[in-house]
Amino acid sequence: MDIQNKIDFLLERVQKQTPNADVNKIRRAYECANKAHDGQKRKNGDPYIIHPVSVAEIIVEMGLDTDSICAGLLHDCIEDTAFGYDQIKEQFGESVADLVNGVTRLGRLHYSKEQEQVEDLRKMLIAMAKDIRVILIKLADRLHNMRTMQYMKVEKQRSKSLETMEIYAPIAHRLGMQRVKWELEDLSLKYLDPVGYKEIVDGLERQRPELEEMLNRIKKTINGKLDESGIKNSISARVKHIYSIYRKMFEQNKSINEIYDICAVRVIVESVADCYNVLGYVHDLYKPIPGRFKDYISTPKPNGYRSLHTTVIGRSGVPFEVQIRTEEMHKMAEYGIAAHWKYKEHLQKSSGEETYAWIRQLLEAQQDTEAEDFIKHIKVDLFADEVFVFTPRGDAVSLPLGATPIDFAYGIHSAVGNRMTGCKVNGRIAPINYTLRNGDVVEVLTSKETHGPKRDWLKIVKTSEARSKIKQWFKKECREENIEQGRADLERELRSSLLYSHFIEKPEIQEKVLEKFGYPSLEEMYNALGYGGITVTKVLNKVRDEVIRARKQEEKQKPLNARPVPHGRSDSGVIVEGLDDVDCKVKFARCCTPVPGDDIIGYVTRGFGVSVHRKDCINVKNANPEDKKRWVNVYWDESHVESKERFSTAIQISTNDRTGVMNDVLQMLANNHINVKDFNGKTLSEGYGIINIVIAVTGLAQLDALTKKLRGLHGVINVTRQTM
Repeated sequence: MDIQNKIDFLLERVQKQTPNADVNKIRRAYECANKAHDGQKRKNGDPYIIHPVSVAEIIVEMGLDTDSICAGLLHDCIEDTAFGYDQIKEQFGESVADLVNGVTRLGRLHYSKEQEQVEDLRKMLIAMAKDIRVILIKLADRLHNMRTMQYMKVEKQRSKSLETMEIYAPIAHRLGMQRVKWELEDLSLKYLDPVGYKEIVDGLERQRPELEEMLNRIKKTINGKLDESGIKNSISARVKHIYSIYRKMFEQNKSINEIYDICAVRVIVESVADCYNVLGYVHDLYKPIPGRFKDYISTPKPNGYRSLHTTVIGRSGVPFEVQIRTEEMHKMAEYGIAAHWKYKEHLQKSSGEETYAWIRQLLEAQQDTEAEDFIKHIKVDLFADEVFVFTPRGDAVSLPLGATPIDFAYGIHSAVGNRMTGCKVNGRIAPINYTLRNGDVVEVLTSKETHGPKRDWLKIVKTSEARSKIKQWFKKECREENIEQGRADLERELRSSLLYSHFIEKPEIQEKVLEKFGYPSLEEMYNALGYGGITVTKVLNKVRDEVIRARKQEEKQKPLNARPVPHGRSDSGVIVEGLDDVDCKVKFARCCTPVPGDDIIGYVTRGFGVSVHRKDCINVKNANPEDKKRWVNVYWDESHVESKERFSTAIQISTNDRTGVMNDVLQMLANNHINVKDFNGKTLSEGYGIINIVIAVTGLAQLDALTKKLRGLHGVINVTRQTM
């Protein structure tokens, strides 16, 4: 389809699905976008304007208004063209300009850069709280990009798919847009695990004739029963979406042929009463599976989803799911929040504020949270599966999967959580770290005599709301204790990381650290460390960064002809960059036993100084990436090398099992005045043996010479350095 036919088709769909839309305004938006993107191409060679028009088509399908469709057509203009915010505002109004600007800001998520991702995610939530249409347009944009991802590089496919799976699909779920969520998940899986994706597609294709026959039979049976009963209905059947099957295969460790409940039948009726009547008829026709009935009509999901779900076993012994809902429930399930525009013209302002108050609450709970914690907690609060529990009065409370009675208590009110002394679950005393399950009745036990929450609760709670309220209590009630605790914790870690003097004695480094975290004084930072507003690790990493930055600055200021000399001295024979003998305790790693001449690197241990390793040590190669800031530059002190100080190292000698070979090795070492600190040997099968020796040498040169002599002995096969 050429571009003219494509825009004509778009406008035709607009007139059919949104009769009140301003078609002339939409056409003008297309003409501006087409002019702005003139000459730009997509990865597949198509004119770039194809993408905005396709995004607008998805927005039309969602049923959004004229301004949303115009914003879809113009959504890349601010970022990729000279057609900016002011021009859009002048020609199409402030509403369209704000929508485009909102989508532009959201379009800069960089998943590999945590801080940038956090800030853009915050902007996304703020935009959602102000105008939910921003995220609906962004979802349409991402959906079309995922549909055309085959033209991107493999690395781009994977990074965008991961971002989609972890951010955009869960947002679609939270907004109740199941159709969009499913397609985003399936398209992401296609690039994240192409082998697993193809296995499911091929498996479904093989089963297709059998599945279609079974589903047609089920539809006919249920429809016949309901017609007899006088219940008006429409029935559809489908195979569950690919990612849903993939998760089931992964969780249950089964192949596609071992997954049976991959079919679902949907019955749409006229009233809520009919929903429950249909449920009874379905259970008469097929045997229900215990524990697989869910009533989302009486207890809707937080995203507004309402339906009855039951899993039953067909006559062929194959289980399948039946979903029963009204037409209005079905529209909400398919389109989520967009259904308010599609079927109710628009979302009333007061209703919208009430419906999406959770977005503001989420932002408030996360306002003091650091980058990595924000991402972790936001996924729990916004994206996690839910559990539904009840108060003793029968009120339903929705919490994230894995939530505890403490989360429940703070979800009711902060005063309830602060006075909590214990809990009852289903009438019995339960531990406060109990993992709540669907249907639990939770009673919080409180006392006015309690001294407030415990610090350990921060490690137990699941929701950021509970975590935030606990931190607020400690911040308000225990300031002096917090300052003392925070100072002690930080100073202990600074000493163990050999950074104490750098931080305590250098105000400029203190200022940089305080500026980074936004605290006006050390006391305020110690207070935050004490109540959990910031972690010691974060402060420690920033101090280390500032020390390295200051050191690099000093190096730049040296004369060009100055020989770079590492700072500090150490009696061990190794100089640790930036540290002096007072700060520095050095030990040599036993795993690789380095000697002068080896390329070495240091690891700052917790409380035991710097451990020096060879750079080719297996423990260096396999180091945890999260510990990268604990590795420091170290250098051999030439004065120790010149003084012929000896360093222990381990070697292994492979030999033939010849009588006297161990004696020859010892004799050769004695002739070369080598001190042997440890010596053991053993015979292996098939006529071979090994000798492990720890010797003291002045450095790599002497060791290499010694190795060459050992290899020349009769019966010696090889000599190697030990690395473990």
